[in-house]
Amino acid sequence: MMGKWFKSGTPWIWMTGGAVSLSLIAVVGLILLIGWRGLSFFWPSEIYEFDIVNEQGQHANLIGEIYDSETVLKQQLVEAGVTGLENEPDELERYLIKVGNREFVDLDFMWVLGTTIKDERLADGVVVFERTKNGNFYGYLTEIKENGVIVSDDSTSLIQQLKQRLARTIELNDKEEDLLTGDIGAINYELDRIRLHKRKAELDGELTAERIADFDKQAADLHQQYLVLEKQLFDYRKEADRDSVTVKDMRGQDVTLSMADILDFYQPNNMGFFEKVGHWFHQVAKFIVDDPREANTEGGVFPAIFGTIFMVMLMAVIVTPFGVIAAIYLHEYAGKNNITKFIRISVINLAGVPSIVYGVFGLGFFVYIIGGSLDDIFYPEALPSPTFGTPGVMWSALTLAILTLPVVIVSTEEGLSRIPSALREGSLALGATKSETLWRIVVPMASPAIMTGLILAVARAAGEVAPLMLVGVVKLAPTLPLDGNFPFFHLERKFMHLGFHIYDVGFQSPNVEAARPLVYATSFLLVTVIVGLNLAAIAIRNNLREKYRALEH
Repeated sequence: MMGKWFKSGTPWIWMTGGAVSLSLIAVVGLILLIGWRGLSFFWPSEIYEFDIVNEQGQHANLIGEIYDSETVLKQQLVEAGVTGLENEPDELERYLIKVGNREFVDLDFMWVLGTTIKDERLADGVVVFERTKNGNFYGYLTEIKENGVIVSDDSTSLIQQLKQRLARTIELNDKEEDLLTGDIGAINYELDRIRLHKRKAELDGELTAERIADFDKQAADLHQQYLVLEKQLFDYRKEADRDSVTVKDMRGQDVTLSMADILDFYQPNNMGFFEKVGHWFHQVAKFIVDDPREANTEGGVFPAIFGTIFMVMLMAVIVTPFGVIAAIYLHEYAGKNNITKFIRISVINLAGVPSIVYGVFGLGFFVYIIGGSLDDIFYPEALPSPTFGTPGVMWSALTLAILTLPVVIVSTEEGLSRIPSALREGSLALGATKSETLWRIVVPMASPAIMTGLILAVARAAGEVAPLMLVGVVKLAPTLPLDGNFPFFHLERKFMHLGFHIYDVGFQSPNVEAARPLVYATSFLLVTVIVGLNLAAIAIRNNLREKYRALEH
């Protein structure tokens, strides 16, 4: 009986189904874990005030949130140099407290033994300030000043006054940022173009007195516009620096914070559940749309999101036609001989080459050889500063296109092989040429397989980091590859990438504890971006399958 059951194949079906189920559970569980650890970072945690007595009997006051806790052996602490633990149990509890106020403490986080905490209470009325630098600031709001003069110290109206004045300051900061990246940025871009045009005319021997005068006039006109905008910029900064707030910190001292340095504030201990939910959505949105700050340990990741999607889409535009044409040649035109077999084996083996090898190839061939040649031919006026002879988003896209090319070729060939030969023969019998048959019958029917190859290529390219570190990705890119300056798409620029951002924040950050939740949040965001790109490609593939299903039958 048992032998018949095994021979029927049922155990192997159950074993295969179980393995698939376990794999799905593991993948979903991993994504949920990453999402939970990352997204919970944006939830407004309760702020506590601690009375601490250290081993020397000195008293201290801490204000912060309990970030983590763990049990440690007393012997470990003694070996680490901690004293005063003679009467304590063998296992002790200690807490990781996020205290902020970076300009007055060594680190944002500190470990505190439970035995040294003499009192712990919710910090009623404490305010958390998010700042452009030095991280968060925890303290009690005492007064608001305008040009150094106190305008409010009434506890009942301080928060409302702070909201109104901070909204005004943020509006001024936004105008300043728009001016810097808009009109002033455009003027600087045009001044640089004039400098390059003047240099090119000099190299070509066409720099006459009239052209020099024309270049100088253009530069002078732009400089006059710049002076007007500069005055406007300084006015915005002066207005933004008008207000300030005085906050009592954990040392009991009053600290004055300029309103221009404050991005947001909130009172987590005074929030209801729905207020916390609204704040969570607000923080997640800021993480997605803001630029990074503080060595990427604060702020958002918008440049990295944009860079990842832009590079992947550019790679897809490059790899698809080359992969499809190569597959069509191998399947439809190439002879069935040893050379074709060798080419197929080589294509398959290319898929197993380590990605860092492609990065070295891209750096040597694309950046130094092709990019350097383009600079010599088309941009001699910019030398010795390279234009295309330096890592950039175009070289990154080309490098990943070569890396994913075997996937597209193999997938397209498999799709071509599934199309019945009767369709080809029928088309030829009706008078169509071979090329017409290919482009009007065969390729459209193979388009779902082409999309499958593109899906696999996008999934691999979006997660690659090693080759990008050599051919274009950077820790912080001051400008995006797309802006309002002609030619709008600047493929020579360096860019940020979510994968490299994870590596940089997780392994290069000077503040490990502050960076840890951002690693989870960025990882979850990268997975979301990859899933989103794949879902879009899958939707297109399914639509194509339905469109050509009747022809297949």
